[in-house]
Amino acid sequence: MKIIVCAKQVPDTNEVKIDPVKNTLIREGVPSILNHDDANALEEALKIKDKFPDTHITVISMGPPQAVSMLRDCLALGADEAVLLSDKALGGSDTWATSNALTAAIKKIGSYDIIFAGRQAIDGDTAQVGPQTAEKLDIPQVTYVKELVAINGKTLTVKRALENGYELIELQTPCLLTAVKELNTPRYATVCGIYDACQKAIPTWSADDIGVDREKVGLKASPTNVFRSFTPLPKGKGVSVEGDTAAELAANFIAGLKEKQML
Repeated sequence: MKIIVCAKQVPDTNEVKIDPVKNTLIREGVPSILNHDDANALEEALKIKDKFPDTHITVISMGPPQAVSMLRDCLALGADEAVLLSDKALGGSDTWATSNALTAAIKKIGSYDIIFAGRQAIDGDTAQVGPQTAEKLDIPQVTYVKELVAINGKTLTVKRALENGYELIELQTPCLLTAVKELNTPRYATVCGIYDACQKAIPTWSADDIGVDREKVGLKASPTNVFRSFTPLPKGKGVSVEGDTAAELAANFIAGLKEKQML
């Protein structure tokens, strides 16, 4: 079985700050990590490899050159190979343009049975790249996968998380699945895994390498743009109501509402 995992390096949200003048994220000096949902996607691929040792896992990411460190972490966890898409022509891509690049790269990789991706990235929260990529590859997809129930040849059975339950869905491979945190608990890398990962080469592919149309990637090709990012203003201080009895508390509460002209 051949599995492709789409991963993204994101800033550690516990450390992110916003420039009060430019209203943009301050990324300098901010540690980067493997996107949380992508870690669940990789773990599920690794669990399949545990059951079927002949499984081959390729991790692909689009980002700046430093994203190589994140990909090496994926190799240390057990992925077989990794590829980085990095090119100034790809910079500033929104979800539509990013999915165009990933689609081209996946076609370059060749045959596959399952593509795993995280539900969404913590720095964008759009949950669009996975579904858009599946659509452009013309393969079936299931989002918000909380459990991989069974693999029977070319048929998968999965549970898709809903607000009040789940859907049990059967689909054929090749397919794309997006993972949620309930799917599994990501493992830790071993010392041997870390050592082996340091010995592996991680190729960097440019826009020309993947043969993507340059008119469909990058900032200029992106139909959506972020005009401003800002920190929400803190909520105002609450008002406490005092009283010795329930009746007195209720009376004081109603009096306060009337004073604020809310009644």
